[in-house]
Amino acid sequence: MSTTSKEAVLAAARRTAMAHGYNGLNFRDIAAEVGIKAPSIYHHFATKADLGAAVARRYWEDTVGQLEAISDSSPDPISALHRYPEIFRLSLANDNRVCLSSFMAAEYDDLPDPVKTEVQGFADVNVAWLSKLLVAAKIVSAKESETRARAIYAAMAGAQLFARGRSDIVLFDTMIDSYRATGLLPA
Repeated sequence: MSTTSKEAVLAAARRTAMAHGYNGLNFRDIAAEVGIKAPSIYHHFATKADLGAAVARRYWEDTVGQLEAISDSSPDPISALHRYPEIFRLSLANDNRVCLSSFMAAEYDDLPDPVKTEVQGFADVNVAWLSKLLVAAKIVSAKESETRARAIYAAMAGAQLFARGRSDIVLFDTMIDSYRATGLLPA
């Protein structure tokens, strides 16, 4: 399988995982979507766990890029924090998908260890980015930043899940507005 095919498999697996979680990953279905034979996938991903870990790793690596882009294009930390919900909203805007890591975290007990590690990585990069910006914006002290960052991350994931369950992206927006009104997120 070429690098292009490998990337196509990762992209198809990501879409599947965002809609159906880790348990929804199926080599035959992914191969059919990509237009290759299922055994070709085994050339790069010996097991479903290898594929799931690679998809989850790529997901959090892509998120790091999104977070950096938000920071780089925002004039200050408060503006960057204000834009943070965009990452979660994008999934909903894409066929009512949910954050891959949120979906997989819900399946945590059934995940192979390498996939669990990558799912935790997503939460870790989000919390680290939020912590850094919360301190830079002087919203909380360094000592309080991780706790607040975790609360924000959990609130985003919760709002996304709630909105997805009703197929209502406006509900997500309303919840984000309420987080700003109550002070969880900067206004």
